[in-house]
Amino acid sequence: MDLSLTLKGQVCDLHLKNPVLTASGTFGYGLEFSTFGDLATLGGLVVKGLSLKPRQGNAVPRIVETTAGMLNAVGLQNDGVEVFCTEKLPRLPWRDTAIIANIYAASVEEFAALAARLDGEEGVAALEVNVSCPNVKAGGALFGQDAHLAAAVTSAVRAAAPHKHIMVKLSPNVTDIALIARSVEDAGADSISCINTLLGMAVNLSTRRPALANVVGGLSGPAIKPVALRCVWQVAQAVSVPVVGLGGILSAEDALEFLLVGASAVQVGTGNFLRPDCAFALAAELPAACERLGITDVTAFRGSLQWDTAC
Repeated sequence: MDLSLTLKGQVCDLHLKNPVLTASGTFGYGLEFSTFGDLATLGGLVVKGLSLKPRQGNAVPRIVETTAGMLNAVGLQNDGVEVFCTEKLPRLPWRDTAIIANIYAASVEEFAALAARLDGEEGVAALEVNVSCPNVKAGGALFGQDAHLAAAVTSAVRAAAPHKHIMVKLSPNVTDIALIARSVEDAGADSISCINTLLGMAVNLSTRRPALANVVGGLSGPAIKPVALRCVWQVAQAVSVPVVGLGGILSAEDALEFLLVGASAVQVGTGNFLRPDCAFALAAELPAACERLGITDVTAFRGSLQWDTAC
């Protein structure tokens, strides 16, 4: 079965050999997982979040297992965009599979500078814009929780990277995710990925202290899958650009559920911590899962969920 697809963007398209991508922050720069499978068999690699300068991240402990998931407060530790471009990117199979650079910043201007730096990199097929971070110029307000701020970031990145597919990653920690989705679409996003982690916390009864040094962190894994499915469904109904779904995907059947509600592709995140070959196995198992479920045309299957319009 041919599972290749093209995410048709408003400005730039993104070509994928299959719908299985890795989620930022869960797969390193991709190189760390090369011993567990052939990176070129994946639809795409979304590398860990890149900042203009190297970042150390938060104090430990910064990862804790929870019921059906995990909390993380890593703090976006990374080597910086220059190290990625000069040392990491040349070693990735960018000629064989799409490399997507996730970017984050604390101001619109920083987002634009990152986008401009990556626009000239041939090996980068797309930029995934993480708007779930605080805007220091707006008193710490999260870009992704304000439609105007999210649109401002998207517009700046779009202008700075005219040759790249721009994917905006949305937060579920909002009242109306469809409103945010429409705002970034109007600002020039080629596609939308959702969802980022849910805000949560865990405590230690013995020490009577938070389990994370940062106190709160991002909840991911199977525990958030119902929320992720709901968000993808709502966003897919609200916009015309492609949607990439993520949140608790561990199996081919999970991936197909996201396609059913309207996603064009999926990202595997926490599953990579559970078993390092998770994304590779999912990509390999997807054709057989389609056959078992009688899915002969993935394009026709995508977004074919039927529901009572009174819902």
